[in-house]
Amino acid sequence: MRKFRIAYVGYVPHQNFLDTCAQDPLLEVIRIPLEASEAEGVQILSGCDGYYVMASRDELPRHMHVTAALLAKLPNLLMAASTGAGYDPCDPEACTEAGVALVNQAGGNAQGVAEHAVGMMLGCLKRVPEAHAAMKAGRAKNRGALMGRELRGRTVGLVGCGHVGRRVAGILNSAFGCRVIAADPHVDAQTIEERGAEKVELAQLLAEADVVSLHCPLTPQTRGMIGREAFAAMKPGVVFVTTARGSIHDEAALLEALDSGKVASAGLDVWEQEPPPPEHPLLHHPAVLASQHTAGVTQESRANITRIAALAFSDLASGRMPPRIVNPAVKPRFAERAAAALGQPLTGA
Repeated sequence: MRKFRIAYVGYVPHQNFLDTCAQDPLLEVIRIPLEASEAEGVQILSGCDGYYVMASRDELPRHMHVTAALLAKLPNLLMAASTGAGYDPCDPEACTEAGVALVNQAGGNAQGVAEHAVGMMLGCLKRVPEAHAAMKAGRAKNRGALMGRELRGRTVGLVGCGHVGRRVAGILNSAFGCRVIAADPHVDAQTIEERGAEKVELAQLLAEADVVSLHCPLTPQTRGMIGREAFAAMKPGVVFVTTARGSIHDEAALLEALDSGKVASAGLDVWEQEPPPPEHPLLHHPAVLASQHTAGVTQESRANITRIAALAFSDLASGRMPPRIVNPAVKPRFAERAAAALGQPLTGA
């Protein structure tokens, strides 16, 4: 049986990807240097069945993003797999048009991201960023001026209640006795209740939540969703946290809301540009707790997401429909293309 060739650019998130692939004799993994030209990258990818794609759009060279233009040069590509739950550098519609399955690793880093989100909630409510800024500036005198709030018993609104949201809800319920409300158009009320939250519309969530935390993907529908109108609709003194994706919230609008006091504090793990420029005003705001898209960057999360990505490639190489396909409409054509390339029909198609 022929080798199933997979290419990646630069580096993989964890050695576990290479180790897991090495256990499957059907898989061959090829590295494309980060500094490779577009022509070199296309030449290597053109001989591959799979593409393991960086999930962070600013870390991957633009010419290696999975767009219609790139896919047109890769007639043999069967599957693109993101290195994480997000897939910003990939165009799902272009993949569907090309008959390419787009796979993500949703759920693989959920625990790490959930812990980070709750940690940011605690840090913001306890005013840790402001205390840190005051101490660095030599202004730390009256501790009462930094009076914080406790998370216990507060209403926390989750925008998105998927893999990460459900774990956040579990932590908030069991450890802090919070009322958790969730807005997610893709999950029904009963399922959200089973995940530890109460289903509400976004407008109600913004009006009632003491903490608003984002856990939804970046899509054309969610891009810019949390802007000036959304911040204006929130409770005065709200805490805003996002471990989702940059561009879902409007950074300029958030800065205005922080300066006005409408938003008391913000925990930001994701940015429009990653990493943000050092002079970015939100990085210098005393009420902002910042991190560099590291919520899911833990040893455990990275080992898990890379293992399940490698297993997805193994599934396809062995003639099985891979899990976590982001563009399900592609399945009939993808199954036909994969069967022709592999010489056997896909099971589970």
